[in-house]
Amino acid sequence: MAESAHLTVRQIMNPSPVRLEPDRTVREAITLMTEHRVGAVLIADTAGKLLGIFTERDFLRQSTQHPSDWQNICIRDWMSPYPYTIQPSAGWEEAVTSMERLRVRHLPVVENGSLAGILTTRQLVAHRANHLNILIGERTSELRNANDSLMARDSEITHYMKAAAKLQKKLMLPQSPPDWPEIGCSVFFRPLDPLGGDYYDFARPDDEHLGILIADASGHGVPAAMVAIMTWLAFTEAAKTTSKPGEVLTAMNNRLLGLADERFVTAFYGVFNRRTRQFTYSNAGHPFPLRHVKESGKIHPLASRGFMLGIMPDEVYADKSIILAPGDRLLFYTDGIVDLRDDRGESFGTERLSSCLGESSEQPASTIVTWIKDELNHFCAKNGNSDDTTMIVSEIR
Repeated sequence: MAESAHLTVRQIMNPSPVRLEPDRTVREAITLMTEHRVGAVLIADTAGKLLGIFTERDFLRQSTQHPSDWQNICIRDWMSPYPYTIQPSAGWEEAVTSMERLRVRHLPVVENGSLAGILTTRQLVAHRANHLNILIGERTSELRNANDSLMARDSEITHYMKAAAKLQKKLMLPQSPPDWPEIGCSVFFRPLDPLGGDYYDFARPDDEHLGILIADASGHGVPAAMVAIMTWLAFTEAAKTTSKPGEVLTAMNNRLLGLADERFVTAFYGVFNRRTRQFTYSNAGHPFPLRHVKESGKIHPLASRGFMLGIMPDEVYADKSIILAPGDRLLFYTDGIVDLRDDRGESFGTERLSSCLGESSEQPASTIVTWIKDELNHFCAKNGNSDDTTMIVSEIR
């Protein structure tokens, strides 16, 4: 983070924010916001003293209480007075921390009592992505000497993409799945492009619990990979502190708000108790994992609903729990698996996936993964992949 540490708010901010005097109307504020394509107008007097801020959130909150005749209301009555501000000399990290802590998307910049500019989450995200690109560049530079012969055959863009993919896997993805006496896991991970938006991980909040996360950033390629990196950072921080999946997803959602731009993340997180065999889980808009019950031979979806991450503020994710038995199998997957299509345009679908799990359920997790992977390859042999594909199979021992 050395490069970002030298960035100041003055370098990032918009020095010419949209301003409005406090006696103007809401209609004028909305018109300015639309013309300039901004989410906030700063309210200041003629001397440049900041009096308040009017944002899209202010409009939505106030307009529900005044469904008619709101256009001529004075902006002073609808603005948020005494907004949080930041100094132009503040650093990039301080700005990120402040906006996350205050849960705001816009920060007026004030210097010596006068309005100097405005800072938005969009500007911070742009610089954060730039920093990640710098980090990737540094790592690929370190790899250059060891891969001179490969780089000579590849174009510069191909090299950077492949090197970035190696860095993504090394930093984000577990080197090997956990293998406990009570539970074993096997993983299949295949991004469509060198950099992917699928992400999976395991967590050990304590000696009794094993957490299993599978997530999918919308889209694929570099933009999705950047969101996946943010998801990894959020999960790594949240999963250390609790064994309750809903709390982890709630913390991740709060961390991702405003950082993923127009993209979103689906995620399913479950925690296995090795002593009681209880499996507690929570869902953020992700496809339901499948459970094969050894005793009955039936397959049940782990149905649980919650809003996608990074979209809705203050979203709370509920937990559900089941007791697993020896011989049970769990199959976690991203939508790239069931959305695979054959040459006729027919999707692989959840029913085929369930059948594959049922037919191979007596096998170890690694064999089940190989079985399903072969079925997928056979199904779409002529068509190829259209999205990142990831699955995890867990066996209860």
